[in-house]
Amino acid sequence: SQVGLSVVIQRPPPYKLHLTGLAGEGRSVWKKDSHFSPVSETQMFLYDTFPREFLWGVGTGAFQVEGSWRKDGKGSSIWDRFTHSEFRAADSTGTSSDSYILLDKDLSALDFLGVTFYQFSISWSRLFPTGVVAAPNEKGLQYYNTLIDSLLHRNIDPVVTLYHWDLPLMLQEKYGGWKNESMIDIFNDYATFCFQTFGDRVKYWITIHNPYLVAWHGYGTGIHAPGERGKIRTVYSVGHNLIKAHAKVWHTYKEHFEPFQKGMVSIVLGSHWIEPNKLEDESDISKCQKSMERVLGWFAKPIHGDGDYPEELKNEFLFLPHFTEDEKNYIKGTADFFAFSFGPSNFKPPNTLPKMGQNLSLNLREVLNWIKLEYNSPRILIAENGWFTDSHVKTDDTTAIYMMKNFINKVLQAIKYDNIDVFGYTAWSLLDGFEWQHAYNIRRGLFYVDFKSKKKERIPKSSALYYKQIVQENGFFPKDSTPNLQAQFSCDFSWGITESVLKVTASSPQFCDSSLYLWNVTGDGLLHKVEGVKLKTRPAQCTDFVSIKKQLDLLEKMKVTHYRFALDWSLILPNGDLSVVNRQVLRYYRCVISEILKLNIQSMVTLYYPTHTYLGLPGPLLQTGGWLNQSTAYAFQAYAALCYRELGDLVKLWITINEPNQLSNVYNRSSNDTYRAAHNLLIAHAMAWRIYDEQYRSSQYGKVSLSLHSDWAEPANPFFESHSKAANRFLQFEIGWFANPIFKTGDYPATMRDYITFKNRKGLSHTLLPSFTSEEKQLVKGAADFYALNHFTTRFVIHEPQNGSQYDFDRDIQFLQDITCLSSPSRLAVVPWGMRKVLRWIKNTYGDIDIYITANGIDDPSLDNDELRNYYLGKYVQEVLKAYYIDKVKIKGYYAFKMTEEKSKPRFGFFTSDSKGKPSIKFYNSLISNNGFPADYSVCGPSSHEKQCSFCMFISQKKPLIFFACCLFSTLILLLALIFFQKRKRRKRFKAKSIKCMCVSF
Repeated sequence: SQVGLSVVIQRPPPYKLHLTGLAGEGRSVWKKDSHFSPVSETQMFLYDTFPREFLWGVGTGAFQVEGSWRKDGKGSSIWDRFTHSEFRAADSTGTSSDSYILLDKDLSALDFLGVTFYQFSISWSRLFPTGVVAAPNEKGLQYYNTLIDSLLHRNIDPVVTLYHWDLPLMLQEKYGGWKNESMIDIFNDYATFCFQTFGDRVKYWITIHNPYLVAWHGYGTGIHAPGERGKIRTVYSVGHNLIKAHAKVWHTYKEHFEPFQKGMVSIVLGSHWIEPNKLEDESDISKCQKSMERVLGWFAKPIHGDGDYPEELKNEFLFLPHFTEDEKNYIKGTADFFAFSFGPSNFKPPNTLPKMGQNLSLNLREVLNWIKLEYNSPRILIAENGWFTDSHVKTDDTTAIYMMKNFINKVLQAIKYDNIDVFGYTAWSLLDGFEWQHAYNIRRGLFYVDFKSKKKERIPKSSALYYKQIVQENGFFPKDSTPNLQAQFSCDFSWGITESVLKVTASSPQFCDSSLYLWNVTGDGLLHKVEGVKLKTRPAQCTDFVSIKKQLDLLEKMKVTHYRFALDWSLILPNGDLSVVNRQVLRYYRCVISEILKLNIQSMVTLYYPTHTYLGLPGPLLQTGGWLNQSTAYAFQAYAALCYRELGDLVKLWITINEPNQLSNVYNRSSNDTYRAAHNLLIAHAMAWRIYDEQYRSSQYGKVSLSLHSDWAEPANPFFESHSKAANRFLQFEIGWFANPIFKTGDYPATMRDYITFKNRKGLSHTLLPSFTSEEKQLVKGAADFYALNHFTTRFVIHEPQNGSQYDFDRDIQFLQDITCLSSPSRLAVVPWGMRKVLRWIKNTYGDIDIYITANGIDDPSLDNDELRNYYLGKYVQEVLKAYYIDKVKIKGYYAFKMTEEKSKPRFGFFTSDSKGKPSIKFYNSLISNNGFPADYSVCGPSSHEKQCSFCMFISQKKPLIFFACCLFSTLILLLALIFFQKRKRRKRFKAKSIKCMCVSF
């Protein structure tokens, strides 16, 4: 999905669609196909463009941004009184973003974004201070005329909301607000004036913004103006009046204005989305359907459906107001499009929302599908959508970028894959402003406004920059547009499989136990040793280790050329030194290596494989401080030398230590502990490499390195230099920490030293990064024959200042999870292009060195159809091929992680813990047999070496049969020779007799 623009193929979504538009059909959205692929293109991030005529907009609410609540004759609204009585910072609502007096700055912000429409609301009390239509307030009228004209001058369509919650206070005091049916006609009079005054220039009208919140929070919970905490009967009575008021205004426009103004009228309806706890549970699905009917269906079914309330509401609330048949016919169909709000008020609703024990979700695509199914595929305008940040956040609203990316891409998927008619999107909101019950404690604007400043400049946030990019591109373009390659790796490329520490099992006593046993002597079914009797035994053999046969079977199925596994230091040297050597364990490892060699599989052996749960050090070394004690490095050198001596004639590739840059998870008491342990690990590796180089290389011809965890880091926010610096800092602290001393300078990265010094000077840390002596620099520099990396994902990095002496704090970074990325259960994001980037970075940073990818894989929860692993392997190997073929990175081998999985751990294995193979084995086999992604032919024919090795493999596999055949053939030759010899002997005797007879006759 990261390569090139996606080809749009119309595929069905993972649920059954019906096009009847009948009430209740929306429940089909939750009925997912249990066999639907987790890596279906229709479910992943879509790189494509929106239809050419798609509308891009941004919105605001008058009360939120206009300010000037007493200026130029404006009357008070219910929110003016509510804020002054409920909020301490009430005075600030008088200014807010000051859009009323700073219109030019708003218009400049719109120009910056390049949007095609601006959705704003008219302040009812600014036009008519008492709420009753009479002579309008001229200053207010002039403001809205200027706004509309200025928008049209910029080719920006005005989308005008008549009522966004700021009811004139006089109407609340005189009539009781929306509780009173009189509001229907009063609202219609106000709407009629707006149609008459502005309708010649306005083509899109919104009557009421999110009536659900008006009714529930204004008259139920009391957290919105007018702040009434009434009975639930009042809430539904208010909703009833809002529906009828909207319908009357719609009819007024249709009858008197639409014929010559040619505009459209709708109402913005807001909703949450909800997922069942169990997809297969019909009762859970029914609860989700009921929840949607109670919220969105409350207003949508009368207006977009049959003119009446959902049956769920009518059955639950017997007091629910009734529509007459005439009213039903009058109300239904009173919207020219479906205006939909999916905002934080719907994502994070108070307890009044009927969740019914199910899970709230941010899946905009699915709620759009629900609307399509319930209301007969209406045209949809996303009239409000966005996220929020805390009040202290200025322009770095990175989280908002990713939420916007997710929401807009869900809309694109709905259009392309589900044929949903979405014709426009409104990002909310243009400016920071007053956020209702949250006052100024959160911000939702694309532009930052300092409310305390006089100028109140509109400063674009990163979300504004991102939205501008989407508008310009009319969608999404991929980061890497390099098309997939049809090519192969070199013919000597290594294809491997990685295992962690190989568990040592005891050999079978069948052939080496000299005792005699009697079975079931007493009827107990047990073996009983016969004392004093000893039998002859044969010498120990590798086949005595019964577990090796199982490993050979698994490896044979993988069809790899290399097998990477780790030794257990603490088993080989239980005392940590050479005083006690477990020869049986060494023999086991030698048997593994020699037996897999018979399958023509080479071993890459890791000497030390620590994890955060099992440090893997011999007990005595742990007791003396582990890696905090430099003596452990000398113990490691002795251990490495032993392994080279005992196994080196069979092993050509060695890894000294696996992921020493991850041991910060263990030695994390303080940063000084972390760096001290790392320093000793580096010395240990270098000493192990040197002893091989000096004593064993000339006879064993092997190569030695260490394997570094090397995930790529991407700035989470590409619009901020601080994030780019943080990403580079992550790479230096994570990879350069060990790679720089070995592959470059013999010392830690300058970036790392300088940043720690900077933090120390500011008093934010007390870290002391160790220094290398000149001898240590000479020891460490160049102490590797190749670069080995373990790569699993790409991290999205944020600059986040930290205070304290911890390794993580020294880096000043935080990670962000991109919710638009395909991810595994352990939250590993699938970002294939990150693999190519890290390979290029290694080459550019450390030179043109040989590289082995010693672990790459993902956890897939499926036991019998691990499609996620197949997808991951295919995409990541393709990026490795690009790095090899295009970027000329000297990649020598790729090792998939891992062969067998452990119980109760993330499922990384090609085989289950009980050795059951998964379908991904076949896929990996195909990559290996093709040596990549070839065209119609392979450039790698079977070499003479491969032919020879194939012959050797045949001999090793058929050894008993060949031995028997040789014996039979030898016997046959011997028999023939004896027969021939006997025949010659008889001939000689016969000849001799004949001559004797002849002599006698003479």
